[in-house]
Amino acid sequence: MAESLHVEVVYAGPSQQVVRRVNMPAGSTVMQAIEASGLARDIPGLTVDPARLGIFSRKALPDQLLSEGDRVEIYRPLTLDPKEARRRRAHEG
Repeated sequence: MAESLHVEVVYAGPSQQVVRRVNMPAGSTVMQAIEASGLARDIPGLTVDPARLGIFSRKALPDQLLSEGDRVEIYRPLTLDPKEARRRRAHEG
């Protein structure tokens, strides 16, 4: 019997966090887990950007292999550039 991995795929939207647990065959990738989770299909407007993925808050590549217990994270685009946010805070204070 082939080994399987238990992983979570998560997306935190503006109003909710969605967590899906999926079982994947050994040798599966980050993108395969995202596809298996169905999040892109089930969340209106969600576009998975391959440059905005992580495993336990560390940047991950779409073709990165998964390990048992990984938490695959799909990140939203920034709504405000961090430099601009600091600039605005400096002018407020």
